[in-house]
Amino acid sequence: MILVGLTGSIGMGKSTVAAMFRDEGVLVFDADAEVHRLQGPGGALLPAIEAAFPGTTGPDGVDRAALGRAVFGDDAALAQLEAIIHPAVAAAREAFLAEHAAAPLVVLDVPLLFEKSGWREVDRIAVVSAPAEIQRARVLARPGMTAEKFEAILARQLPDADKRARADHVIPTGGSIEATRAAVRDLIACLASSQGR
Repeated sequence: MILVGLTGSIGMGKSTVAAMFRDEGVLVFDADAEVHRLQGPGGALLPAIEAAFPGTTGPDGVDRAALGRAVFGDDAALAQLEAIIHPAVAAAREAFLAEHAAAPLVVLDVPLLFEKSGWREVDRIAVVSAPAEIQRARVLARPGMTAEKFEAILARQLPDADKRARADHVIPTGGSIEATRAAVRDLIACLASSQGR
């Protein structure tokens, strides 16, 4: 198995690229989706999150707006939340990899691959990247997003240039969807040929 860590800063198109890998038949573990599941209705993390941040959960799971307000700009609160979430996501990832141990290629879709040292656990790193002005426009078009929130998120992420410098593969997402899909297919072919050697 080749384990590929897929990452990229906010607004770079990582989710779109992860979907393209799935379209090509590649198994993808989506860390964000796992977080949503664990925090959704009946999610395993709800009791711990409610205990740490009272009033942030309900019958529909985590109230993302309330939880965001509870941790935004508070490093200690964010660290407390991460200490609840990260071990559960890591356990789910390990179970996924054990279940698919025979797969030739698995992609781990991890937003903070570099920031949280996940890069040490993969064989290859693929970074999705687009020009800064495209990234900014994409993010500010999201509901509820502000320039202040965007800058705060960027401040917690390794700069795009540093990610690209540390990547084994860069997947450009600033052009057409077709060009990005071609880059994904080329990467899959490259990894398949490296296994055949």
